[in-house]
Order: sequence, then structure tokens, then C-alpha cells
Amino acid sequence: MSVIILAIESSCDDTSAAIIKDSVLLSNVIAGQDVHNYYGGVVPELASRSHQQNIVPVVDAALKKANVKPSDISAVAFTSGPGLIGSLLVGVSFAKGFAIAQNIPLIEVNHLMGHIFTAFVKEKQTDKVPKFPFLSMTISGGHTQIAIVRSFDDITILGKTIDDAAGEAFDKCAKVMNLGYPGGPIIDAIAKEGDPNAFVFSKPKISGLDFSFSGLKTSFLYLIRDNILQNPNFIEQNKANLAASLQKTIIEILLDKLLLAIKQTQVKTVVIGGGVAANSLLRRVFETEITKKGIELFLPQKKFTTDNAAMIGTVGYFKYIQQQFCDLSVVPFARV
Repeated sequence: MSVIILAIESSCDDTSAAIIKDSVLLSNVIAGQDVHNYYGGVVPELASRSHQQNIVPVVDAALKKANVKPSDISAVAFTSGPGLIGSLLVGVSFAKGFAIAQNIPLIEVNHLMGHIFTAFVKEKQTDKVPKFPFLSMTISGGHTQIAIVRSFDDITILGKTIDDAAGEAFDKCAKVMNLGYPGGPIIDAIAKEGDPNAFVFSKPKISGLDFSFSGLKTSFLYLIRDNILQNPNFIEQNKANLAASLQKTIIEILLDKLLLAIKQTQVKTVVIGGGVAANSLLRRVFETEITKKGIELFLPQKKFTTDNAAMIGTVGYFKYIQQQFCDLSVVPFARV
């Protein structure tokens, strides 16, 4: 009998539902929330209200697209955290209600574990997936970390951000330049017209495999402050160069840490995940610098880099095979 997983992702501002059948993705529906653009960042209360409006139509669309009935579902996988509590509550509550109605098991999935195993999302049975062990680099708005993954049950975090994540650095610097939200894709687009060597920003002096982006952000702000006093039009006149230089610096920081992790572990496979993995320059640089060292690199399709239920359902499928279920007492959590 086939194993069919309904997956729910609601950790931040995207409501997503996916259907996984025997490890293959049948549908992946995502509803975004444009309301946050006005505020330059996610407003938690507005996010949770939008999830309440979106969750039923999104799940319905995922079922219809996959040609699956609620009674066909074997289990419900859902994001339990980390994330915004109000947003997570919507997804967790829906998953519990669906599981009770269909009398099927619940599977809780850590959001970061979803990003780690994004490369295992398959749209057809023959799609290639990484072999264990592999190094995972998760780069998103809220998290930047490197882990060594020996199996689905054996993951060791080697380094993580001690302050801002890479995605936060993009978003906060974009906000200073009045570029809009989310800042990463906007900076990526604008940077194509700029000179990446126009400005030099400080890099963190953090030993080991931990990350820090607060110093880079401060360096960026100081440069803006010092120049705008002399020229009120400094940002507008240098927008592309600022974006290109910032992007280059962030990617260099990420690459340096990843190369250090490869050297220390001698692992020959690398998997990248998270929203920043959609950055076009990062993808080009990583494909060049990682693969030329004989390392096999897995970069997810751009549609699977942002928060999505496909990655949650993929982890949920493997947890189902191992009978790793949870009960109705499970509650969401905000932080790792």
C-alpha cells in the first residue's frame, strides 16, 4: 500500500501544503503574504491571521492538484518549529484537526531539518539525491548553519550564526536603502548592474565554523552614514554598487566557512538549503568553487529554497517509514 503524506508548513509568512506519495512530490502549494512588504518585514500578528485565511484553501488546492482525497492520506506532517508561534499554531492546530478527523498519525518536523533535506525532494522516482554523509549549509532569513549529516537520525551542528543570519543582513541593509522586503531577491537583481569591488565592508573575525553578520551590517550602516552627510543622494547614486559589494561580501563569508568545514571533515558531498540559496551569484560561485575541489554539490531548485511544505513532507515520509509519530500533546516552539 502506498504511503501518502499531507505536509503543512506555516513557520513564518508562507502558508504551504504538499502531498508526498512514496517519497515523490505530487503537489506543493504556497500562498504568500504581500501585506508585510509595507512594513519592511514580517509582522507576526498579521502573519498568523493570514495563515488562518489561507490554510484551508491551500490544503484543498494541494489535495486537488495531487488528485488525492482526505481519506487517502496516511499521516499528516507539520512544522513544529522554530518559527513564529502564532503562525506555527495555525499549522499545528490544522494538522491535529485533520489527523483526528481521518484517524491517522501526526508527524512533527523541525523546520531546519526540512531545509537540510530539501535535496531529497523528488518530483520523479529517478531523481538523484545525496548520499550520506554530507555537509549541509542552511542559509535563510532566520538561520545560518553548517551541519554534518550522517543519516536521517544523526545530524551534528558544526557551526551557526551567533547573531544575525545571512538573510537578515540582506533584509536589514535593503531596508536602509529603501529597497523593499524581502531584501535578498531585490539586492540580487540590483547587484547585476553594480561593481562588486566598489566598496569594502568588514568581515567577521570569528574562529571555527560559527557565523556573524552583525559587524558587516554595522560596517554597511557606517558607510551610508558617513557618505550621506556629504551627499544626500549617495544611496540613490550608488544603489547598484552598494548591493553588489554587500552581496559579494556575504557570499565570501559563507564560502570561506563552507570550505573550512570541507577541509575539517573531508566530506565529499555538500547540500545547500534555505532562501538565500536562490541568490544567483551564490549559486554561480558555489558551483565553481565547490565542484572544482571534487566535491559533489546539491543546490535545490529555486522553488524549493524558500519555506515550503515539500521539504516538510519529504522528512515526514522518512519519519513515517520509521514510525516516528507524535501525539496530540505536541506544541510548537519558537527557537531551536
